[in-house]
Amino acid sequence: MHERRPTTPTTDPGPADTSLAAPGRIATRPAEPGAGDARPARRRPARLSFVALGLAALAIALISISTYAQGTLRELAADDAGLASAYADEPALVQGALYVHIAASAFALVAGLPQLSARLRRRAPRGHRVLGRAYLVAVGVGAASSLVILPANSAGFVGVFGFGTLAFLWVGSGTRALLAIRRGDVASHEAWMLRTYALTFAAVTLRTWTGVLIAVQLPGAGPDPDAEALFMHAYAAVPFLCWLPNVVVAEWLIRRRGLPAYRLSASPTPRRTARQDATVGLVVPVAARHA
Repeated sequence: MHERRPTTPTTDPGPADTSLAAPGRIATRPAEPGAGDARPARRRPARLSFVALGLAALAIALISISTYAQGTLRELAADDAGLASAYADEPALVQGALYVHIAASAFALVAGLPQLSARLRRRAPRGHRVLGRAYLVAVGVGAASSLVILPANSAGFVGVFGFGTLAFLWVGSGTRALLAIRRGDVASHEAWMLRTYALTFAAVTLRTWTGVLIAVQLPGAGPDPDAEALFMHAYAAVPFLCWLPNVVVAEWLIRRRGLPAYRLSASPTPRRTARQDATVGLVVPVAARHA
């Protein structure tokens, strides 16, 4: 017969002690009280911002389409609706490109925002891919059609350079996003999609900045302000102002999320992380032992 050895009850050892970590091993830090409760609190402002962006994008998309769906450009120009007066006397090709640009940009504005949601990407990966392809097609169509209507823009040469640069950056960032996901670089794809949507969101910030710049002029405009002059003065700065701040915010978000940041120069040699240093510290002695 075998004696039964008395068993000692096992107890929870508790969190690992960082001071007793063996050399070459990565010590773990005990969780701080309440750390798990802080994560939902941090996500709440992000969700509110996401909802606000979605409502703004949807509103501008609906306003843009509904405005130009109410009649011909000549009829809309008589009512001083939108930018119809700038294109009412243009050739049919330019007028058609204007409608294509409005439709494609409105679709990209609405379809692009869900692509940035990690939750939606996890829950519906197939829908994410299908919607992403449609979004990038809309970006390409919107950028190409904007180049056709560019010479007739209301801001003159400033508009040609500002909106022209926006068009090339728009389609260029979309192309980089597509190439990144095709080679399996998910992090770079996410970063370029964020940049692309920041440029897409220029449709919203264009109208926002126009309204702000008109309002700034009102105190000095006198009792009977010239609405057309106020608009032209405000619109002169919009071709660059509608997208440059968006790009700055996008780069800040990219760096905050730890995604590949855009660099004009060659990337420096990446430094090893603590985990990689620990791995090297374990592998090198073993390799020397078998040499």
